[in-house]
Amino acid sequence: MTQPLKLKPGVLTGSALQDLFAYMKSVQCALPAVNVIGSHSVNAALAAAKQSQCPVIVQLSHGGAQFYAGKFLDNGDHTASILGGVSAAHHVNTVAKAYGVPVILHTDHAAKKLIPWVEGLLTHGEAHFKATGAPLYSSHMLDLSEEPLAENLAISAKTLERMAKMGMTLEVELGVTGGEEDGVDNSSVDNSKLYTQPSEVLAAYDALKPVGHFTIAASFGNTHGVYKPGNVKLTPVILKNSQDEIQKQRKTGNKPVDFVFHGGSGSSRDEIREAISYGVIKMNIDTDTQWAFTHPIKKYMDEKSAYLQSQIGNPEGDDKPNKKYIDPRVWVHQGEKGMATRLVEAFEDLNATGKFSL
Repeated sequence: MTQPLKLKPGVLTGSALQDLFAYMKSVQCALPAVNVIGSHSVNAALAAAKQSQCPVIVQLSHGGAQFYAGKFLDNGDHTASILGGVSAAHHVNTVAKAYGVPVILHTDHAAKKLIPWVEGLLTHGEAHFKATGAPLYSSHMLDLSEEPLAENLAISAKTLERMAKMGMTLEVELGVTGGEEDGVDNSSVDNSKLYTQPSEVLAAYDALKPVGHFTIAASFGNTHGVYKPGNVKLTPVILKNSQDEIQKQRKTGNKPVDFVFHGGSGSSRDEIREAISYGVIKMNIDTDTQWAFTHPIKKYMDEKSAYLQSQIGNPEGDDKPNKKYIDPRVWVHQGEKGMATRLVEAFEDLNATGKFSL
């Protein structure tokens, strides 16, 4: 039996991150990539990882990073999203060790128009690397799936060249993830684009392998959000076909690519485990954790409604104060606990529980 991988707490980069990916493929497990929007959701993710004794992937979208800095700030030139991303990185770097949790710190979908956001974060990361010897983030994602494949890979390779100098990893997307996420609506996209071809994965492998470390979000029918059963047709075997093609054409070892599963919310455990068996090491989860955060707060608001109508006066008396009920620390924490509980379940679904020693 393989011994659980022992990891140090803190943000993982460089060879430590690559060793983790290789280990996960060998024991067939993956990690949840949790979209966060503030310190409260970061802390919930870290608490779940601590309870599950697993590393966790904490990631920010462009909109999530903007929210982290505050929607009061102007974001016309991505300033708020850059500052929010930097702020989040410092928060994670500061508290992850206190939680005793190893973290892969990542940014989510960045289409071509959002490349300046990633470049801004890299500029801050380079300054941090110069001062400390470590980048701010473990990895970034470029989602250029709407561009021609050659352009996608050329821009990705150029960005990876900059990132590789700091031991960072690049995530690229081939094909399109359906549904709607962070203001991008792919719900009516042509069905053929939801299924990546092995030849496209091979092209990405050839373009990026000489430059640095990368992961691939290949589409196999994935859809952002949660839909009724039967509306989404996942075909994880596409990932196996791509692994087999690269292994055959480039004479590599088993499962040469680290795959990413986008649109994981609402997927069955069998679908998740099958994808993992083909080399998936990361599964994005956002819609499920949004619901898990919001629902306990709604329940609290419903149950305590009579105490939330004013600062003074409730069923116990007209002069009774309601401070202990209206304090945001009370009801926000209900959301944090709900989100953490859902993530503990995600670690189980991804076969990660029991695979690590922190």
